[in-house]
Amino acid sequence: MLTFKTTIHKFGEQGEKTGWTYIVIPAQLAHELKPNTRTSFRVKGKLDDFAIAQVALLPAGEGDFFMPINAKMRKGIRKKEGTVLIVSLELDESIFKISEDLLVCLEDEPKALEKFNKLSPSHQKYFSKWIEDAKTIETKSKRIAQAVQGLAMNMDYGTMIRHFREKK
Repeated sequence: MLTFKTTIHKFGEQGEKTGWTYIVIPAQLAHELKPNTRTSFRVKGKLDDFAIAQVALLPAGEGDFFMPINAKMRKGIRKKEGTVLIVSLELDESIFKISEDLLVCLEDEPKALEKFNKLSPSHQKYFSKWIEDAKTIETKSKRIAQAVQGLAMNMDYGTMIRHFREKK
């Protein structure tokens, strides 16, 4: 397992990444995790003492990668932009399981299922993780309904999220 210290950063105005909290994984360290890759890959390990799994490292150019730190991770580490974080990572080759509840509901909506099946595996995971991260059954049910409706309307994950945010 690769362990290093890094500082938490936050994107300023930068398109869809605006406001994202993230850490940088320098090319040399990324190469130790997965040699000779310039595409996204998944890791597991710890941020301080907070366990993570199936987290994507995204290419940042010049061989560097970055890891978005989502709300659940930020809450788990209780740290903000500018603070130092101890990171322990290794390649995560476990198979990601798509939400069973989502798959069952998609079977009842052929147009949504067709759109879902055309998405890349990483984009299918966006929907699944969003649904499975719900803390209550009510929230999970609402997210499944929104996902099925958005997919039936031929929306990708980001478009669907923005669509339902604007309807509030």
